[in-house]
Amino acid sequence: MKPSFLPPADLEPLTRHPKAAAAGRRIDLHHSTCFGCGDDVPVGLHLKVIAGEGLTVDAQMPVLDWMQGGPGVIHGGVLSAAFDEVMGTSPLLVGKPVVTAHLEIDYAKPIPLGSTLEFHARILGRERRKIYIEAFAHLGDPEKPVARAHSVFVVIDLESHFADYYDKRVVL
Repeated sequence: MKPSFLPPADLEPLTRHPKAAAAGRRIDLHHSTCFGCGDDVPVGLHLKVIAGEGLTVDAQMPVLDWMQGGPGVIHGGVLSAAFDEVMGTSPLLVGKPVVTAHLEIDYAKPIPLGSTLEFHARILGRERRKIYIEAFAHLGDPEKPVARAHSVFVVIDLESHFADYYDKRVVL
């Protein structure tokens, strides 16, 4: 897998926010009906993103039958959504809410139904409002990734960004 995505060489380093989740703890995101992390979504990814050391996060996801694309393997769009969730959660380590601007995935191997996919993501740095992140997924051996992703997320002001959609019953 050779990604075509190259982050700027002069990224501003970021530091972990003092109130960020401690290593080994779940990063609680936004609401229970989120497709990626929500517990109240009947058919969702139900990802639990765990803070790692420094600016890293990890997550696991069972590859369930409803995620099927080709016969016996995960759908690429489901894998894309999982990467988006894991990578989009990681900037909370630096205290920044973000939205996806660019997500690039290199698919290396088919991911079978019934397996458990493990994700690892790392924040690379920032350029103005853009936060650059890289991640990979594996099936138990980090030395044998089945997919890699690179992304750019843009820092937002939650209230103004979601002002037209904000429901007072949903806590962001």
